Amino acid sequence: MVHGRGRDADDILGIADRLELADVAYLAPTAFEKSWYPNRFMEPIERNQPRLDQALERVDTLVGDLLGRGFDPARIILLGFSQGGCLISEYAVRNTRRYGGVVAFTGGLIGPPGTQWNSKGKFEGTPVFLGTSDIDEWVPEMRVQETARVLRRMGAIVELMIYKGMEHVVNDGEISRARELIRRAGNPAR
Repeated sequence: MVHGRGRDADDILGIADRLELADVAYLAPTAFEKSWYPNRFMEPIERNQPRLDQALERVDTLVGDLLGRGFDPARIILLGFSQGGCLISEYAVRNTRRYGGVVAFTGGLIGPPGTQWNSKGKFEGTPVFLGTSDIDEWVPEMRVQETARVLRRMGAIVELMIYKGMEHVVNDGEISRARELIRRAGNPAR
């Protein structure tokens, strides 16, 4: 679980409380100075370096630790809100595999307009939920739609929900969809 800019692990763990899934283990790191990278996510990549690479490495270390302990990647869910949603979207595209799921609440792939995400990897049916607002000032709707297209092209099964007039929050509908995605990952027969 990856928090947004200016927040911390306690904030994103509030979403874990809202999910009400007692049989799920949550990992939630806190970013240095509560920010994963210094500038907006649609700035040129180099303007967010080296912090962006460090943040991606931090997520990779957590995922690698789980894999090293024998966790099936198909039971690992990457989840984030806002800056954290952008970070996990970018991480997933750079580290493609069959995850249990990817949940980005108001997040999208990182890079300026015109960025091409050409990863050769495949998601092999990884379920993805992308939820956002049509008026969000931090993460434009068009980037979330673009993110959905990239993930679908790479073999993810994407559900995209755009909420009219929603503030920069995670609403109850998004929580419900994330809860169902996580339940399916814990019980693949569903």
